[in-house]
Amino acid sequence: MSKKVNEQITDAITQTNTQVLASSPANAMGNFYTSMSLAMSNLNHNATSAQQQAGITMQSATVQGINSLTAIGTAVLGRAAEDIVEKG
Repeated sequence: MSKKVNEQITDAITQTNTQVLASSPANAMGNFYTSMSLAMSNLNHNATSAQQQAGITMQSATVQGINSLTAIGTAVLGRAAEDIVEKG
């Protein structure tokens, strides 16, 4: 003896399966767009951070160069004064 399943139940299950299959591409594209936007925001954040760090590095290199130039001038003047004192 086989029992017959109510047609409303089989229709509900069929519609549910069809809905799941139909929404899969939309869910996949939604996940794809979300992951792409996250990756692009990370890319922009990293580029901004690298640019800021490069600016700090360039500024410190400029300061070191100016310090070297002024130190060389002082050393040259000190050496010249020493020569004058020794010869005088």
